[in-house]
Amino acid sequence: MPYRSNTELPPSVRSHLPDHAQDIYREAFNHAYGAHAGEIDRERRAHMIAWAAVKRSYTKADDHWVPRHS
Repeated sequence: MPYRSNTELPPSVRSHLPDHAQDIYREAFNHAYGAHAGEIDRERRAHMIAWAAVKRSYTKADDHWVPRHS
């Protein structure tokens, strides 16, 4: 199911990612969810794609997600 706002994201996402990373996650998830309509593993795949999108802009340093530097 697509997420209308970051407050609807799973707790594992909300409690670990900064606000901007949550925006990236939500947008990537929603896009992937729509793109994979009709597929059995649609939701799982959308979550994987969303995490990959976050990891392009953020990296985990100890217990925190921080922006990647160019």
